[in-house]
Amino acid sequence: MVNVGIDLHKTQFTICARRNGGEEFNKYSTQEEGYQKFLTQVAKWRENGEEVRVAVESTGNTRYFKNRMEDAGIGVTVINTLKMKVVTESVNKTDKHDAATIAEFLEKDILPQSQLCSRESEQLRRFLKVRTSLVKTITVMKNQIHALFLSEGLEDVKSSALQSKKGRKETLNTLNQSINGLVAQPLLEMIDRLEEEVNGVEKELRTLTKDDRMVEQLMSIPGCGEICAWTIRAYIDDIKRFADPKKLVSFAGLAPWVQNSNETVHHGKITKRGPKELRTAIVQVVMGLRRMKEKTLTWRLMQRYVVMKQYKGSGKAIIATARKIAVIIWHMLTRDEMFKLEMMTDKKLAKKAEEMRKAAIGEKSEEKKIDEPQKEKQEVPVKVKGSRKAVKKLGVAREEKKKVG
Repeated sequence: MVNVGIDLHKTQFTICARRNGGEEFNKYSTQEEGYQKFLTQVAKWRENGEEVRVAVESTGNTRYFKNRMEDAGIGVTVINTLKMKVVTESVNKTDKHDAATIAEFLEKDILPQSQLCSRESEQLRRFLKVRTSLVKTITVMKNQIHALFLSEGLEDVKSSALQSKKGRKETLNTLNQSINGLVAQPLLEMIDRLEEEVNGVEKELRTLTKDDRMVEQLMSIPGCGEICAWTIRAYIDDIKRFADPKKLVSFAGLAPWVQNSNETVHHGKITKRGPKELRTAIVQVVMGLRRMKEKTLTWRLMQRYVVMKQYKGSGKAIIATARKIAVIIWHMLTRDEMFKLEMMTDKKLAKKAEEMRKAAIGEKSEEKKIDEPQKEKQEVPVKVKGSRKAVKKLGVAREEKKKVG
């Protein structure tokens, strides 16, 4: 058995091969010539009847390296660098030492592995990152437009006015009346071009996910739009990677820190260890549910959110709800089911709550009747004998009627 540890860089990679109780070091370039030399060396080991295993850290060009090795029939283990502190925090940080450490851990089968996503998910992630960069650039330019209005002492333009071409044209006409019109014109033209690019990227994303079952399931969740569905789909990749909902919650970085030692138990903030994009997308789903109060008012999930918000604050309540949404997503994708609205409400509990509400209203009405003072009956006017005057008694007030004619 030959266990090869590789310290991979942009221009070259250093290998340490542990075989027959010894170590062999070599260095190759990341060009085609270097890959061919390394594969030639692997072929020699195989001719001697030795099995070859390779381990490499997760870096920018790890996917290409892994594909080249697997095409040649070589198994590759990708290392999770966050759990490999013996390499990342080593005081003797050299390429040879890192490669030797990886080879030693590979030989003992104690390497923390990291699974690369599929090529389809990788492509989705690339498009989403490009879209995010374009949107951030548009936001920077819009902020500069707002600054121009403030510098001229003009009433600041509404954000909605910069969302359409018509609104941007009116904004330019306003700024043309001042010296800043020439400055604003290239900014507004650049916003037009960038928005066209954003629309092109979104069109490509729709094409890539046209018949994607996972995207269809995610979009069945109220409050989950296309961008959130694409992002969650791209970063989850394959739901079978997660054995239970807690694994998905932990992968998204939504699980809290837990430090237990002896009788001391500490629970901290969320770890934020997973992909930021996935975590943000799940939180955005919660924000979408908040905006749909008419539909989600009777959901146990959102009722719990309202209660938690009162004593823990909005931020913690949103994160706690996001964890529950991640659990729901895991069950949906694992069972290959659409989002079920009927599971968000407990019919028995809702019926009991309605009965309690009606009973409470009935008790209040009875108490109100008891507390209200009884109105005195109006007395009928009485004629007094031997008198031509009629007296009408109305409470304490009396009115005397005189005989007419």
